[in-house]
This record gives sequence, C-alpha cells and structure tokens, in this order.
Amino acid sequence: MKEKAVFLNIQKRMLIFLIIFTFSFLAVLIKLFVVQVVDSKRLQLKAMSQWIRDLSIAGLRGEIYDCNGNVLASSFNSYSVYVRPNAITSIDTVANVLSEKLGVSREGVMQKASQKGVSESLIKTQVGVDEAKEILSYDLDGVYLSEVSSRYYPYNEALASVLGFTDIDNAGQAGLEKYYDQFLTGINGSTFVESSITGKEISNATTSFLAGEAGCDLYLTIDATIQALLEGICQKAMIEQQALGVDAIVMDATNGDIKAMTSVPSFDLNNPPRDNVDQLMILSKNHNIVDVYEPGSTFKLFTLAAALSEKVTTEDEVFYDPGYRIVDGQKIKCWRTRGHGSETLVEGLVNSCNSVFMDLGLRLGKEKLYSYLQKFGFGQPTGVDFSGESSGIMMNESLVKNVDLARISFGQAIAVTPLQMIRGVCAVLNGMLYQPHFLKGIVTPNGELKEFESIPVGKVIDESISARITKMMESVVSSKGLYSFVEGYRIGGKTGTAQKYEDGHIANG
Repeated sequence: MKEKAVFLNIQKRMLIFLIIFTFSFLAVLIKLFVVQVVDSKRLQLKAMSQWIRDLSIAGLRGEIYDCNGNVLASSFNSYSVYVRPNAITSIDTVANVLSEKLGVSREGVMQKASQKGVSESLIKTQVGVDEAKEILSYDLDGVYLSEVSSRYYPYNEALASVLGFTDIDNAGQAGLEKYYDQFLTGINGSTFVESSITGKEISNATTSFLAGEAGCDLYLTIDATIQALLEGICQKAMIEQQALGVDAIVMDATNGDIKAMTSVPSFDLNNPPRDNVDQLMILSKNHNIVDVYEPGSTFKLFTLAAALSEKVTTEDEVFYDPGYRIVDGQKIKCWRTRGHGSETLVEGLVNSCNSVFMDLGLRLGKEKLYSYLQKFGFGQPTGVDFSGESSGIMMNESLVKNVDLARISFGQAIAVTPLQMIRGVCAVLNGMLYQPHFLKGIVTPNGELKEFESIPVGKVIDESISARITKMMESVVSSKGLYSFVEGYRIGGKTGTAQKYEDGHIANG
C-alpha cells in the first residue's frame, strides 16, 4: 500500500509538471505568434525608428499663374541645416564652419552640438544652394542638410492681399495661399540612413530615398497686366489724394472673373514683416472682401434698376428738388443743399440727386426694394473663393421705416463690401448675377487640367433695363467725368461719396 501511494504521488507530480510545462509552452507559442504575426509590423517600424535616421526632401509647393500663364508665385529648393550631437567628432570645427558660413551664433551652435540625449537640432532654415554646397564641401561629421521648399513672388508687392503668404514651413497662412493650401502643398519625400543606437551613422550603410511629389498648380482669373496698371493707378491716387488707403477691383461683368484686385498700402511678399505681427495682419488684410462701408451715391444704381424694372418711373419723368425731402417728419437733405430744381430722371442720375432717389425708393416700398437688393446679393456673402468674407449689413426688413427706406435708396443706412458692390454693378450691366471667383483652373502633378466654369447665381433684371441704365451711366461720365475718354470704348460710371464714421459719429474732413 505504501509503495502504491508513493507511485500515485509521483504520478500527480508528473501530471502537474506536465500541465505547467504545456501551459508554459503554449504561452510561449502565443507570445511568439503575437510578436511575429500580430505585432510584427508595429515592432518592425519601432525597430526601424531606432536604427534609421531620416531627413525630409521637400515636395515643391505648386505654382500660381495668372490667366495668361505669367508666374505669380513660384517655389524653389532651399535647405535646412541640422546637427546630430552623437555623430559629431569635432564640436569646435562644426561651430566655426557653421557660424561663419550661415551667419549664426557660434555659441548657439556649440550649445546645440554638445547637447546629450538629443537626436538632432536645427541650426538654420532657408539656406541657399550655394551656401549648402559650401557646407557639404567640408564633409563635417554630424552635420546634415534637409531639402525644403521656399516661396518666391516675382511681382513683390502686387496682389499681396490676394495671394497672401506662407510660413517658414511653406504652409499657406493668408489669402489664396491659405484658401487653396491643400491643393498647393506637395508631399515630402525622405532620405533614410542606418545609424547606431547612439545616433551615429553606420559606415558603408545603405542610404534609401523616397521621392516627394509636387503640389498642384493654380491658374487664376487675374490678369497680371491689368493688375500692374491698377496697382500704379492706386499708388498715384493715394499720393495725390493723401489717402489712408486705396482699394480697387476689376471684374469681368460677363462671368464674374476677378481680373485685378488691390489694397494699398501693401508690403513685399518676399519680405513680409514677420517681426511685427500686428502690422503684417493689417497690411495683408483684403479690405475689398473683408471690410464693409456705407456706399453712398453709387448705390443709387440699384434703386434705379428696381424702379425701371417695376415701371414706377421713366427716363423722361421730371422731378423737382428743393434740396431736401421730409420723410416721417424728418428733413433729409440732398448733397446740394440749395437743390437741383427741375430735372429728369437721367439728369437726377447725372446730378446724383438724393431727392429723386428717395422718391423712387418710397414708390417701390420696402418689400419690392428689399427684394431687388437681395437679388443683387446684398446682405449675404458672394461665395468668393477667399476666407473671411463679410456679409455686409442690411437692416432687418421688418424694422425698416419710411425714413430708413429713403436713406437706403441713395446709399445710406446700409453697408456693403467693395466686392459686393462691383458684383452688383456687373449685374446691373448685363442682368445676370455671377459668383465672383479667382480660380480659373487646377493642374495636377501628372498634367491633368481641371477647369472651373463661371457660376451664374440668377437673373436680376431684364437685358433691356440693363441697356437703358448703361446708356444713362454713359451720360454721367460724359457730363461729370474727367480723363475718362478711351478711344474705341464706351465708358460709363456713377459717382459716389460716402460719410465715414469714427467712434459712432460722422468723421470730420
């Protein structure tokens, strides 16, 4: 019995040992399966990150062209210089060469080159090709160059508020550079070099390259020739009128193409004042799209379009202007306080008589006038391909009284952006309202062209009404315009003077 008990005890031990061994073996197998199959890719990538060092190869940012193929913004390769402390054999030599060739502080290079536990440190970015070649000629251990893409604007200050600019990493920060950044941005490549655990490059190690890809090119509706003329005119106007600023737009009335746009004063896109962020934000602001103003008498064109369309007046109707109208018990003056006397509708437009247009607005009533103003796109964004667009300011229709309606009719008590204004005038000229736009087409890196068609928003007035107003606008220029004759062209326009406000009050001067 005793021998049998000993035998059974040995069997139990063997069984327990066998069970433990089996479970241990299964655990090892499962762990091997997890490591070699389930987590293999993750662990391989983690291992590679420890023995491979990589430097970026810039994917060039796409170029921007005008409608005729003139380059407005281009990219060129430059370099960033790095040091890897663990790979440096002579800190003094590295500090001497880099400080001399790059114009940086020797002490700063020394500090970065001697940092322990740091994989790599940036010494300087946007280093030119010639400087980069010279540094490479010294064959300095622990000094590496990474290719980056930098931006260049051939027209310097022109289109500064439209094109915008990029940051030091070549990412769009303002204007069209920001709006179309996802298309313009290229895909960076990399250089991979095998290194030891301490970060030192392994001799005769394999170096691998992953090529980058350029971004898409943009073709704009902008015409560089028209833009240059507009820039010159605005600069001249600013000097002659001693203006704080001048803003201007040229638009194709038939399709909404923006042919030129400027805001002065401006800044050199190749040398933006990055050390003064407030100044940079002010100078890069696109006032034509972002800011609103009280349009004054230029707004009379829209009251005129509505009145002719609704047949509440004709060109030959005679009005009498004593220099004011009394509406809701309030005296609203014409700009000519002694009045224009008797005048036809055409003469009222030529004279820019407030009284005539107050009469038209009151005849239309707020429902009809507001209906036309909304058709012309006021009080709402135009949908232009640009960030930060303002909607303008229109009083809530339900709150508008006759005295408000009278003022709106000649361009007061309403605020618009310059872009809304020119789009509305273009709709007056051809009857159709278009969505304004800068983009004409996109060309992908493989050469595929994607063209963008003009977008008609809707018909506003009949072509016959447009023709009548166009003729009346020609009368304004022939009667009041100076230096406006261009041989072979019909020139029309509308004068306008708006009151400006400071701290809630009409500004002096």
